[in-house]
Amino acid sequence: MTEKKRFSKNPIKGVKFSLVISSAKGGVGKSTFSVNIAYALKNLGLKVGILDADIYGPSLPKLMGVYNKPESKDNKFLIPVEKNGIQFISMGLLVDEKTPMMWRGPMVISAIKTLTQNVLWKNLDVIVIDMPPGTGDTQLTFAQEIKIDAAIIISTPQDLALLDVKRGIQMFDKLGVQILGLIDNMSYFKGNDGTKYKIFGEGGVEKTAKEFNKEFLGHLPLHPDLRKSCDEGSPITDSEPDHEISKKFETVAKKIKTYLN
Repeated sequence: MTEKKRFSKNPIKGVKFSLVISSAKGGVGKSTFSVNIAYALKNLGLKVGILDADIYGPSLPKLMGVYNKPESKDNKFLIPVEKNGIQFISMGLLVDEKTPMMWRGPMVISAIKTLTQNVLWKNLDVIVIDMPPGTGDTQLTFAQEIKIDAAIIISTPQDLALLDVKRGIQMFDKLGVQILGLIDNMSYFKGNDGTKYKIFGEGGVEKTAKEFNKEFLGHLPLHPDLRKSCDEGSPITDSEPDHEISKKFETVAKKIKTYLN
């Protein structure tokens, strides 16, 4: 019997397709990718939501520029907050942003179950799930108990990041979660003279994709406008859909959309 068949998995109600954004490595841009790919998918005509699964370090409220607490129905079900057509939920909306989440594993697992089973998502075509670093309680809870349709792996190209990424790939493979492909994030920085500076190295993510027989989904560069839009809580794929960076996200979103049909 395979790992995939051992667990009875609960679907996220109101959602047709659940897409995990993961890495197993911190600081590689998972959250930035998650919010921008969500709006890129919305721009393709899909109904999209985002679930911030990083309990200890939720960043979705900052990236979206929204801090309103979600309303509750019957003190049991949460109604997701919405901005510019994207529904989203985060532990960062439920606690003060300065409050440290000093929780042990069982409390994290309980929080994940609440965010996946007690939120009233409204007829979403796809939900983008922003995962925390590591291969611990959150990842195992999703892989074993929550119905996940696919995952995308994000990494910067240097060897140090890819050490953890390879562990994450093997975790998803072992647990039977389909990996749509790998993204080379912060792949390069383009100077004013047009020169591409490969700050974190070159080719590591593509090489890893080939090593594990996964699709390579493309390169995303470092760009000041992307950083600025995130700090301002205005994802660039929403505020400037014709920006050169938004177009790169659009290319990835079109590849993702083919899996939804």
